[in-house]
Amino acid sequence: MSENKAKIDVKLVKRLLLYARPYKLYLALAFLFTLGISFTAPLRPSILGDVVDQFIVQTKELDKLLFWTLVVIGLLVLETLFQFFNTYFANLLAQSVIRDLRKKLYAHMISFKMKYFDKNPIGSVVTRIVSDMEAISEVFSQGLVNMMGDIIVLLTILVWMFITDPILSIFILIPIPLLIIATRIFARAMKKAFQKERVEVNKLNTFVQERLTGMAILQLFNRGKVEEKRFEEINKRHMNAHIDTIWANSIFFPVVEFLSSLSIAFLVVYSAYAVSVETQITGESTGTFVKYTLWVHMLYRPIRQLADKFNVLQRGMVRAERVFETLDTDLQIQNKGSINSCNFQQEIVFKDVWFAYNEPEWVLKNINLTIAPNTTVAFVGATGAGKSSIVNLLSRFYEFQKGSIHVGSVDLKELELSFLRRNISIVLQDVFLFSDTIHNNITLGDTSVTREKIIEAARVVGAHDFIMRLPNNYDYQVGERGGVLSVGQRQLLAFIRAYVYNPHILILDEATSSVDNESEELIQRATEKLTVGRTSIVIAHRLSTIQKANKIIVLDKGEIKEQGTHQELLHQNGFYKNLYEKQFIEKL
Repeated sequence: MSENKAKIDVKLVKRLLLYARPYKLYLALAFLFTLGISFTAPLRPSILGDVVDQFIVQTKELDKLLFWTLVVIGLLVLETLFQFFNTYFANLLAQSVIRDLRKKLYAHMISFKMKYFDKNPIGSVVTRIVSDMEAISEVFSQGLVNMMGDIIVLLTILVWMFITDPILSIFILIPIPLLIIATRIFARAMKKAFQKERVEVNKLNTFVQERLTGMAILQLFNRGKVEEKRFEEINKRHMNAHIDTIWANSIFFPVVEFLSSLSIAFLVVYSAYAVSVETQITGESTGTFVKYTLWVHMLYRPIRQLADKFNVLQRGMVRAERVFETLDTDLQIQNKGSINSCNFQQEIVFKDVWFAYNEPEWVLKNINLTIAPNTTVAFVGATGAGKSSIVNLLSRFYEFQKGSIHVGSVDLKELELSFLRRNISIVLQDVFLFSDTIHNNITLGDTSVTREKIIEAARVVGAHDFIMRLPNNYDYQVGERGGVLSVGQRQLLAFIRAYVYNPHILILDEATSSVDNESEELIQRATEKLTVGRTSIVIAHRLSTIQKANKIIVLDKGEIKEQGTHQELLHQNGFYKNLYEKQFIEKL
């Protein structure tokens, strides 16, 4: 591991520990019980060695032997209790920290510009919020505190050993330099393996999420076998990434066992040598042999556990690096506006607006447009002309690079973002419904919207009858993405949602492009009622749906080519008339 990498890891650990500050008590208690384990565990071999010396080899006093046996059992019980409370408070700390970190990450991500979600697969985003967080939680529940405890155990055992017999201790610790070398090699291998594992987990989650979401397309185009083979390849790379970590473990832990046995062998050799030269071979030396045998096992056990904890720490650090990278990502809509009151009964003015998703590929070029209050303005044009981009700018899902947008005299960017969006409702072509009840999909969790208000809106929109035919009516579970409802029914629910929020600005984005004739009639009637008394912006492919609009804007390649009423544009014999005649001919 390079020095630079080591520094980065230390910074990550420090940054993670900042999230533990509110839970200092949990951390302190976990560490306190870890200390208890660290001091009671090495004490048992010392007592057992003395018991062997004094009450088995020498005096054979059974009553005192029984007493000290009970003392050792008491220490075991105490150590068990310490272990229980250590595990409890360490996990309490971990889950509390991860709850806060996950909450912060989620709140940060939902404020991102749509550009972020355009570029990052949903599976990757889900991985960061869910599985990456679980790996980080293990840093607190199994990593840092327990690693400190294992280090204290090591130091305590070494102190006991050197106090008892310094020469024997040095002799037994001869394999330790080999262990240090093996540990450093193991650390490098594990970090590389975990980084590879992180990449493959992300790819696997992304692949599965996208294929499950698009299952209908896969089945429709008979792509099952092809996607199965692609999944097999990704799954195999994921397996190989895990095998790399297993491979490192499968080498390292036998090495630790071998060196542990080597230390025991040195202990036996030293004891045999002591016997051969007729040193003090008394009960004391027998007890010492017992002590050191137990201490050697206890010495290497925390070393093995340190390796496990190091695995946890490495995995957590690799995942934390990605989480903090997301937290440090500055792709939020700049909510510098402080105005939370505005008269939306004013003109909306686009002045010299230029916009590109990726500069300099301009999607909108020099847009100059005035939308009068309480009027209906329609945008038409070929696919990619920039129609949806204009409404995305108005809702501030994206930021334009040049120009300005005003509501009356107020710059759009001066409006507080949540206030702006509370006054805009959008009905999209592809309506998204959550796996919840119709009631909750309309209110979106807003408890101020009553059932009576929803029913009133449904009657106005013309959706009440079909809802009442469903099992449980307004408490009907629509399934994931509203898949059990037709396209038209989903559109009508979106209209109800817009109606109950009573926006000043209504945006209809291709609202009738994918519905049957009966649903289209209902949606047209709903549109007429919903657009009364508010500024409405309609994006449509079907020109028959916008003939009554107060103004029609014709876009082509990001530029405004024509604008006027239906009849005015037909008389211009330009883009609009060509579009209209093409659709008219298609119907014949």
